[in-house]
Amino acid sequence: MLWANMNCTAMLTTGLVSMMWTAAALSQSTPTSAPSHPQYAAVAHTPDSAPQGSPVSYASVSQLNSVLTQLESASKTTQVDLQKLRIEHWKADKSSKQQALENVESIQRNLQGALPEIISQLRGAPEDLSASFKLYRNLDALYDVLGNVVELTGAFGSKDDAQSLGNDLNNFEGGRKQMASRIETLSSAKEAEITRLRAELKTAQAAIPAEPPKKIVVDDTEPPKKPAAKKKTTTKPKTTTPPSAKTAAGQSNPQQPQ
Repeated sequence: MLWANMNCTAMLTTGLVSMMWTAAALSQSTPTSAPSHPQYAAVAHTPDSAPQGSPVSYASVSQLNSVLTQLESASKTTQVDLQKLRIEHWKADKSSKQQALENVESIQRNLQGALPEIISQLRGAPEDLSASFKLYRNLDALYDVLGNVVELTGAFGSKDDAQSLGNDLNNFEGGRKQMASRIETLSSAKEAEITRLRAELKTAQAAIPAEPPKKIVVDDTEPPKKPAAKKKTTTKPKTTTPPSAKTAAGQSNPQQPQ
């Protein structure tokens, strides 16, 4: 059963990764990363999902609320059933008891922290593929770890405890199957929307008139060089004594009589 669940998750992951990235690119939203740790790395906080671009139908919201309500009820019942376990009184080896205790603590942390947070995010964005797939993966991890606790309880615990936890496991399995079906439906709707948007974009681009190419004239002829201007030479005028100066000199020195 465990290998079948892991194969189912791997196939679903491969089919949805490309779809989620494409949808995110067209809607300009940032997908949140899903937890990768097998024991609830989903407790990491992520930003709130971006608002959806189109209104969500009433049927879609009703379907999601039904699944989430069932999961919340299963979570409360499971926490009560886990608290009833008396693992320390099991007639089992120390290793089996330690494994059961660690798994129970991990499940309780998830049910009290990670699961309510993911449910709250999905209620705020009912058709967010990233949040939907995040919930699916969290339920898948819960199923695997809780299944181990059910097996150990059946082997070393009371029959009533094993039966109660087995019912809880079936409830989570039902929620996981419903989320898988919902993700498939949302993926098909997103793919159809992407195809429509691409067709509309192509039509709009074809309707835009193409502008004629602009003609650019390049003048590569070099203009003729102008001859260098010759430097003018100036001559200094000679200094001459004016006639009036000569007359004045003659008067100041009269010739003596012979």
